[in-house]
Amino acid sequence: MTAFSTAVEELATDVLLPAGHGPFPTVLVRTPYDRTRHEAEARGWARRGFAAVVQDVRGRFASPGEWHPYAHEAADGTAAVRWIRQQPWSDGRLVAAGASYAAHCALVLALDAPRDARPDAVVAAVPALGLAETAREASGVERLLSRAGWWAAHGDRRDSDEDALNKALAEDPGLLAHLPLTALPERLGRALPSWAGLWLQRDRGRLVARAAHAGPPLLAVGGHHDHFTEETVALWRAWGGSSARLLLGPWGHPLTAAPGPDAGPAHRLNLGELYVRWARRALTGDLAPGRHGALALGGAGLWLPADAEGEPRAHRMRLLHGSAFTADPARPLRSDDLTVPADGPPDRCLLVTPPSPRPLDLVGPVSVRLRATAHTPSADWAARLVVLPPDGTAERLAVGVVRRAEPAGRETAFTVGLGRLARRLRAGTRLRLEIAGHHFPAHARNPHTGDDPMTAARLLASRREVRPDSVVLNLPVLPSRPAPTDPAEEILR
Repeated sequence: MTAFSTAVEELATDVLLPAGHGPFPTVLVRTPYDRTRHEAEARGWARRGFAAVVQDVRGRFASPGEWHPYAHEAADGTAAVRWIRQQPWSDGRLVAAGASYAAHCALVLALDAPRDARPDAVVAAVPALGLAETAREASGVERLLSRAGWWAAHGDRRDSDEDALNKALAEDPGLLAHLPLTALPERLGRALPSWAGLWLQRDRGRLVARAAHAGPPLLAVGGHHDHFTEETVALWRAWGGSSARLLLGPWGHPLTAAPGPDAGPAHRLNLGELYVRWARRALTGDLAPGRHGALALGGAGLWLPADAEGEPRAHRMRLLHGSAFTADPARPLRSDDLTVPADGPPDRCLLVTPPSPRPLDLVGPVSVRLRATAHTPSADWAARLVVLPPDGTAERLAVGVVRRAEPAGRETAFTVGLGRLARRLRAGTRLRLEIAGHHFPAHARNPHTGDDPMTAARLLASRREVRPDSVVLNLPVLPSRPAPTDPAEEILR
């Protein structure tokens, strides 16, 4: 292998070439997280016959310029691709690859770059599709904790401090409770000029909309415990290229480095090897057209075809307490705590299903339908589903938050989507449903005044009533035990 560094349009770039004379197909990774951390990945590609090119994006680590997240990646990526295709070691074929922000860099090449700079295939893992998608749920509710962590670690700085938010929270556990939230940089003690502008972004869905006109094959990889799961699936469903593949495992944002509690030995995949095999088939045109893929069935140790989906079944629930409760921003339901207060006035409506008489395979979207009243003109409704297995433990299964604006005191019917599940529940398992006014600090607190949660300086308590007989939990249940599939066969077909 041959390694060297260069400047492509003055951006720091490492190139690792396979042994032999070439020319070679190329894998391009553009990252804000320090190109030198990709050395092992680059060597893996080079050992398998690919030229590996890894670049620091503009304004990060060794690359000059100003760092503006999501602002320059199509233009800078275009320059990198054109440079690569002019090199004697390049055979012209190129795979754009990356995870999280680097996946965004790969996708904008396929969707926004001029035709001569578009890649021949795209690997997009846990893709961060843009500022608006990362900042808010599809319902518009702000993803406070994840964005505060990312901006504290990477925002408006050349390097990274991965532990910046944790260190700040150790000094001030109430850091994210101070108002207004746009003043967070002052409490962190450093300049973050882009923080306030993040919350003004409203162009959610742009890349997914453009995906219908995509040309190259796509491999989209995600995790059921990743906060970008819905975006990953939407990208796969919208992709208009010759072929699209989806791989969803029981993983968090770091993928196999962060398996969920429902992961089993069958879910441990060598993703790097799978990426290489898929890239070879994509570049030689050996992938079948259409959408295929595999998703892990957590708690069962097997994989299903990506289009597997259960039949929606309505489940009525028994009220435990809290048909009337107070959503008080001063003591919100905590996203990091599954315990239920045993005393004091109720802060949530609590319902439970009877024990399941048999194992249930839940595959597909989950939702809660209800009729409820808020005595403030603006109200968030958080629905959290918790697994209660026979052994007495508790595990978060799904969460959804919606924002409602209607006249105070008016009862209304609405639905809260809780995302997608792929999970087997043991016989005897109960499900606890918590309906509350907040899910903090994962999500910003609604101040109940009608003000923007990011700029609000005043919080009000909100009285709530839920009609227990109206609450219906819709679960996607497979009608029979599914036949397992081989994820590699589905990805490489």
